[in-house]
Amino acid sequence: MIAPKSTIYRIIKNFKESGSIVVKKASGRPTKSSKRQDHLLKLIQLRDWGTTSTELAQEWQQAGVNLVVMADDVLIFCDFNIHMEKSTDTLQKAFRAIIDSDGDFVIGGVFSIHYYMHTVDHSYTSMPEPLQCTGRMDSRELRYSRAMVFAVEEINNSSYLLPGVTLGYQLHDSCASVPMAVKVAFQLANGLDPMFDTGEQCSGSATVTAIVGESASTPTISMLRITGPFGIPQVSHSSTCACLSDKKQYPTFFRTIPSDQFQAAALAHLIRHFGWTWIGAVRSDSDYGNNGMAAFLQAAQEEGICVEYSEAFSRTNPLSRVQRVADVIRSSTAQVVIAFVASGDMRILLEEMDRLPSPPRQWIGSETWVTDPDMLRFGLCAGAIGFGIQRSVIPGLRDFLLDLSPQKVSNSPLLTEFWEGAFGCRLGIGNSTGVGVEEKVCDDSEDIQQLQAPYTDTSQLRVTNMVYKAVYAIAHAIHSIVCEERENSTVNCDKNLNVKPTQVLERLRTVNFSRNGYQVSFDANGDPVATYELVNWQIRESGKMEFVTVGRYDASMPPDQRLDIKREITWVKNSSHVPVSVCSESCPPGTRKAVQKGKPVCCYDCIQCAEGEISNNTDSSDCLICPEEYWPNAERDRCILKPVEFLSFHEVLGIILTACSVGGACLAIATATVFYRHRTSAIVRANNSELSFLLLFSLAMCFLCSLTFIGRPSEWSCMLRHTAFGITFVLCISCVLGKTIVVLMAFRATLPGSNVMKWFGPPQQRLTVVSFTFVQALICTLWLVLSPPFPIKNLTTYKEKIILECDVGSAIGFWAVLGYIGLLSLLCFVLAFLARKLPDNFNEAKFITFSMLIFCAVWITFIPAYVSSPGKLTVAVEIFAIITSSFGLFFLLFVPKCLIILFRPEKNTKKHLMEKTSNDTRY
Repeated sequence: MIAPKSTIYRIIKNFKESGSIVVKKASGRPTKSSKRQDHLLKLIQLRDWGTTSTELAQEWQQAGVNLVVMADDVLIFCDFNIHMEKSTDTLQKAFRAIIDSDGDFVIGGVFSIHYYMHTVDHSYTSMPEPLQCTGRMDSRELRYSRAMVFAVEEINNSSYLLPGVTLGYQLHDSCASVPMAVKVAFQLANGLDPMFDTGEQCSGSATVTAIVGESASTPTISMLRITGPFGIPQVSHSSTCACLSDKKQYPTFFRTIPSDQFQAAALAHLIRHFGWTWIGAVRSDSDYGNNGMAAFLQAAQEEGICVEYSEAFSRTNPLSRVQRVADVIRSSTAQVVIAFVASGDMRILLEEMDRLPSPPRQWIGSETWVTDPDMLRFGLCAGAIGFGIQRSVIPGLRDFLLDLSPQKVSNSPLLTEFWEGAFGCRLGIGNSTGVGVEEKVCDDSEDIQQLQAPYTDTSQLRVTNMVYKAVYAIAHAIHSIVCEERENSTVNCDKNLNVKPTQVLERLRTVNFSRNGYQVSFDANGDPVATYELVNWQIRESGKMEFVTVGRYDASMPPDQRLDIKREITWVKNSSHVPVSVCSESCPPGTRKAVQKGKPVCCYDCIQCAEGEISNNTDSSDCLICPEEYWPNAERDRCILKPVEFLSFHEVLGIILTACSVGGACLAIATATVFYRHRTSAIVRANNSELSFLLLFSLAMCFLCSLTFIGRPSEWSCMLRHTAFGITFVLCISCVLGKTIVVLMAFRATLPGSNVMKWFGPPQQRLTVVSFTFVQALICTLWLVLSPPFPIKNLTTYKEKIILECDVGSAIGFWAVLGYIGLLSLLCFVLAFLARKLPDNFNEAKFITFSMLIFCAVWITFIPAYVSSPGKLTVAVEIFAIITSSFGLFFLLFVPKCLIILFRPEKNTKKHLMEKTSNDTRY
């Protein structure tokens, strides 16, 4: 077969590094004597010796070497293990298909029917044997191959699809190995025809138009490296590696099974759905397992799932490697294990797990093994769940599979091997097994209808339907090339048309049809729409384990609607409760997660939210700060309104201060009443009754103004409380100051020639009081106009509550009011102190001195107490200062007079008051 030079170079580039071919430069022109060499030639780069490559190819062929492709200066030889002295017949025998049928257009099929490839220890002293498959047969893969034959025969009998055209097939066993898959790919691409066409066209008698297969991803990739450069489309029924969606690397690849990219996302979604955040992972050490697990780990990370371990192994690894993986699973803390493993590898692992007692684990399986009936014999996987290909029904397939007559079985070595293995007998005359025991001979009593094997089980047609759809997809592509519909709705097909694989490749991209109710189409990556069934391994009452479909996953739906669980799931140990698999217990609301140092994010400690923060969800990563007027509850799982606090009339402190305030006002009123009833008495008249009544009135106002400090602050109460307090106190101090001046002036007036009293009579006293009070009123007015007090919510003093209080507005105005009161009090204290020793039976100056002393002491201590008192206690301090200073004035200025009026009337006479006493006289 002659191929373009560019094609040859692409093949060399693809396989040179992988070892599939070896490039050697010839030391001279090859001759027929080369066939005497014992080593194998892989590739020979010819030098120009004046002979064309075609002539040399013919020369080499006469030496018994089968050429695969040829260019002007490159020859590539097929079958690396065939000795150069082997005949063409021997090569054809080594390469022949396990099942084949001629047709107008041939479809290739590659399946992993056997588990292993026969390996030979090359001694390089004898001729190596051809590659052969060995080991136990996978009857499920046999069913796949037979399903392909069924689909081809069904199409050949169809009147609407390729009418009048016969499809042929060549089915090969790759035994799930890369070397055998490469050999099969070479054969499907080039055939076994030993003749080389030296003309423009190359013989294509054995070339297939398309390939169905392979079952595993790694062999599929190896085949695509060979068939891809020739444009031969390959439609896989079971290769799920996400890497195969890369059209730059694999432009000729299609598949009817969803990509592992979708399965990985589905598995991560499933694990997160059940709250498992701490899992173990095992995978096949192959393209399928490694790429599938990589996609899963990325999806798991996005879902917040942590992986305790991720182990890779292969059935070809030493047993110690498999044992190590089993030991890791046994000793891990993760209760859930996800296995992205091929069926053959999983079988080896479960056999090792069964060898020793193992703690129960919840298995999550990839579709390759989780729907394999042969795996149901492992009881330790009871309760396993995983996604499988959608179950389907193929009419007529079961009858076709069971239609195995003795002659049909005898004519096929593959079916013969299956029959003998299934029934434990040999077809034909029995021979000795080599151990002295006669083998049983099949006696036609074997009934395949009663055989319980994966081959005959058509109740779970999943991947089988993928094979069926792949064949029909290729048939539809060929139909669109060779057939055309005429005006009378008849279809005419030209079976003699030369159909190239590249034409089939182009038409496959656009196929879109429905078969048995299942839609078949490919996206831009050659992938179908991803839909899965959620499969659960359940033990029935009979003790038999079986697959039960409990849900569905549709990747085309919105994320929150993709997983639909319709039936109850049976978990590990036949439990109905979802197992728990977490590194750390969930953090309740009110706490946040703090990752443990050096461990995955799923391993954390639960830390209570800080003051002022909450978390209202389980497993919160961060706490939320409550809004300004809110505060966390005791559990710190929600924000509640902060309690509003102010000095209320209903609380104990408010009631006490109110009682003191009202009591003081009542005492002042009662005293005024006593003074009014005895207004003609000597002591009332001698103490300037007019100022006394005014002073009692101002004291009553001082007592009552403290009530404006109690209750919820409002705009009016804030302005009233400070101005009323300032004015009434100045009025009170002004009256006291007037009385002090009167005492001083009275004694000054007794001196000879003094006429002081005429300058400080009642009018002047009134004017003094009004003047001093007016100044305070003016200060208060300016304060209210420029920057009045206003109510505020104090959020800083206490974090957990709101203090309603009055902001003074202008601090200058506030301290000006207090400063003016303090100035008058100091002036009054000085004058009273000067008059304290004036002779009189009732020297009021002494009481004024003490009252001013108390007044000043109270307000001096008020300043630091006011500044340092938090919240409503600030208001309480201010009220206390008002009431205390008012009581001080009241008791020292009026109680002694009331005692005399009420209880010592003999002293309430002018004579007694005018009596001269010594300086040490005391009352």
